[in-house]
Amino acid sequence: MWDRIFVAMVRHLLKKGDLTLRMPSGEVIHAGDGSTPSVSVSLHDATLPRKLILNPELAMGEAYMDERLTIDDDDVRGFLTLIVRNFQQGNLPLSQKIARAARISKRKWDQYIPLKTAKSNAEHHYDISTPFYYLFLDEDRQYTCSYFKDPSFTLEEAQIAKKKHIAGKLLIKPGMKVLDIGSGWGGLAITLAKDYGAQVVGVTLSDEQRKAATLRAEEAGVSHLVEFRLQDYRHVTEQFDRIVSVGMLEHVGEPQYPTYFKQIEKNLKEDGVALIHFIGRTGPPGNLSPWFQKYIFPGGYTPALSEVVKVVEKTTLEAADIEVWRTHYDRTLYEWLIRFEDRLDEVREMGYDERFIRMWRYYLIASELSLSDMPHVLYHVQLHKHQTTVPITRDYLYIEGAPEPHSSFPDGFVPRK
Repeated sequence: MWDRIFVAMVRHLLKKGDLTLRMPSGEVIHAGDGSTPSVSVSLHDATLPRKLILNPELAMGEAYMDERLTIDDDDVRGFLTLIVRNFQQGNLPLSQKIARAARISKRKWDQYIPLKTAKSNAEHHYDISTPFYYLFLDEDRQYTCSYFKDPSFTLEEAQIAKKKHIAGKLLIKPGMKVLDIGSGWGGLAITLAKDYGAQVVGVTLSDEQRKAATLRAEEAGVSHLVEFRLQDYRHVTEQFDRIVSVGMLEHVGEPQYPTYFKQIEKNLKEDGVALIHFIGRTGPPGNLSPWFQKYIFPGGYTPALSEVVKVVEKTTLEAADIEVWRTHYDRTLYEWLIRFEDRLDEVREMGYDERFIRMWRYYLIASELSLSDMPHVLYHVQLHKHQTTVPITRDYLYIEGAPEPHSSFPDGFVPRK
């Protein structure tokens, strides 16, 4: 029974592309219209069709990790592209639409993140090991979207451009006090201190990151200007000239947005400027995949812009500028994936097994596709308390002239599997 229901669900979903599906029973079915991408998938567990019906996103990721679902040539990109593009066409069966609506309705419960939970969520992802992340990140250990101002940029150049763009929006001057919420491995804070003369306090809930960032500040000769704390943003009491939060809002959880923005309001001086850099939805509110919730970012959520703006409106903060980066993050994730795949021997030498490798491959590719083929972008929300604190045009950011429109990927780019 479950097999028949599952086959019907697959054929209802897949209207475009070409799927060859080998069932656990040995039956081979075909779905799609024969166009690209063309993918062959095998199911090796008789219980998998039932699990894929009841919770497809979670079961699919887990089955790939455990090799209960295998893809010919390990074409994860092709397989997920096939799923995502048909999903975006609205081809979900009614039962899956109802299940997805139920997950969205309980998202506030999933995203309730008290202090203890916030720390354990951060440790789950960021305390894997610092050397592991260093294998695939750029030289400055930036684990957020880079800025491909020119499509010929390397990842390193694009991350430098990102930091320069952020510093420009913050209107940094020597001696300013800056709060970096979610300071990661310290690259942005160190840059603001070393290149702009700022005094920076970085807060993180990952002790691995704090230790690495502190060491990096010492090596860069700016330890007298930068302090990294193992501290929740809710416990910061000082006021700052500038506040920056890069890739942090996705971990806050929508129920905590009023607390988050009230805290920024409290910590920002009257003539201060804040910049919030985050992945968001171009459509209405939704929910994070249950696979991502379980294995990658517990409590994570990429908000709709409306969810952010309506909370900001209830503070004394005002939006000075909102910028939307399109295709920059999918290019960033692609670059991380290539570096990760090229250094798998070192990943294994660190003691990580094949299941972990498959999990990370799936995570990086799925994340890339969520930004290239689903309604996700990177938002920059610049905030101040008075209308003239920030210049009234963007000319101050582009003194060399506005960049020409382009994709972050070079012309003729073909993704590597």
